[in-house]
Amino acid sequence: MADAEAEPATPPWWRRLVDTLKVPVLATFSALVLGGVVIMFTHEDGASLSIVVEAYTALFQGALGSPAAISETLLRATPLILAGLAVGFAFKAALFNIGANGQMIMGAIAAAWAGFTLDIPGPLALVVAMLCGVLGGAIWGGIAGVLKATTGAHEVITTIMLNFIATFFVAYVLTTRTFLPGDAGNPVSKKMLEQARLPRFIDGERVDAGILIALAAVFLVWWLLERSTFGFQVKAVGLNPDAARYAGMNVALITALTMAIAGGLAGLGGGTIVIGPTGVLTAGAIGTLGFDAIAVALLGRSNPLGILAAGLLFGGLNAGAVRMQVETQIPVDIVIVIQALIILFVAAPALVRAIYRIKAEPTDTPTFTSSWGG
Repeated sequence: MADAEAEPATPPWWRRLVDTLKVPVLATFSALVLGGVVIMFTHEDGASLSIVVEAYTALFQGALGSPAAISETLLRATPLILAGLAVGFAFKAALFNIGANGQMIMGAIAAAWAGFTLDIPGPLALVVAMLCGVLGGAIWGGIAGVLKATTGAHEVITTIMLNFIATFFVAYVLTTRTFLPGDAGNPVSKKMLEQARLPRFIDGERVDAGILIALAAVFLVWWLLERSTFGFQVKAVGLNPDAARYAGMNVALITALTMAIAGGLAGLGGGTIVIGPTGVLTAGAIGTLGFDAIAVALLGRSNPLGILAAGLLFGGLNAGAVRMQVETQIPVDIVIVIQALIILFVAAPALVRAIYRIKAEPTDTPTFTSSWGG
């Protein structure tokens, strides 16, 4: 009787790790297989398995085949990891942060302004520029959080609208004398002061200290979620806001702070771009990185360590796509197709389990679904 009532033993760490990784890994593998099929049947030389092997070999070498390739992978992964953390952290509170792109833009604007304006000495200039990036993104994310907390405005709608505003705002600021150098006609900002630029720590390679900042952010978010009272409250609100409110938690404040922190992470990601390799702010500096970050967060299952791995994977795909196109004339758009397929499979774990005949886990449910439907 005692044995029957005993609690089940906790699986070993390696078993829990395998259970956590199997769906994302199989989703990535499935996407690569389907991507290979697309390459095979769309290549101008006709369907051939050797084309797929050649393309993926070039993709791998472009991502990891040399120190320069690894440097490029780490460089491209940095903003993806930071923005992925922004989306994943909001997921934990059942908030669907679609606005990472706008938050990155506002962070980039603030960091750029500090980077070419504040002529302060040494590392302090870099720290101030990064803090301005965090602040710019936090304000932009916080607006959506406050609206959600005080009026019930859905964060999906507000963050999408804030994305539009940020996109047009950066186009506007690049017409002002504050940002443009002299009488320049091109919408490119003044160059960042040298002391405000992220230092490169490997001679001859483009990767800079931004990747170290991203690693620190991964640890900070993990600690916040797993070791702090606020992280416990964020997850409690995400699982059941009514129960959290009944337990005495200030759900409105937690919601607003969660979006502000998420925005700050995205803003830092945007800041690392303009004070990093480019050294200037342009209207297209952020591109669609904020939307790619949603894919990173989903693939990483909103876990900071998973987001780190997913960010490195997507960074590698983006870096390797250039070499794949050069060597095989296969367009880089194929990589976007592969990324979309990865998300398709990750968003449908039941499909992955059905394909590979994996038994469903009773607790294996996405963390973001509770934000839908009210």
